[in-house]
Amino acid sequence: VTGTLEWQAWILFLIIFFWTPPHFWALALYRNDDYRRANVPMLPVMKGARRTKLEMILYTLALFPLSLLPFAAGIGGVTYLTGAIVLSAGFILCAVRVWFDATHKSARQMFIYSLFYLSLLLGLLLIERLTGLVL
Repeated sequence: VTGTLEWQAWILFLIIFFWTPPHFWALALYRNDDYRRANVPMLPVMKGARRTKLEMILYTLALFPLSLLPFAAGIGGVTYLTGAIVLSAGFILCAVRVWFDATHKSARQMFIYSLFYLSLLLGLLLIERLTGLVL
């Protein structure tokens, strides 16, 4: 705790900021009927499934380079970089699968993957720090 908001914190904020919409839109897609009945204005309810799926792809594409910033900034090492590339590619693949799936089964899978994605991505940073792989 430094009493200031350092640029490294902004990098982590951006990752979480761009992770959040596709995470919740995946949930909203496969639970769309529940949100509609409850009058909750989620994107699939307000703009439809096609628009939601497009936004999910765009956000996961934007998240990819953001997930590499910890390495570029020196707060993540090679292990983090490798994990970020693999995990982010998987997240994009999930979004593409959602685009082609009319049943929304893949939206549920993407929602679950997104939980692992963020946990593992941030966990890699932590593991590298605890093991001294990043100084």
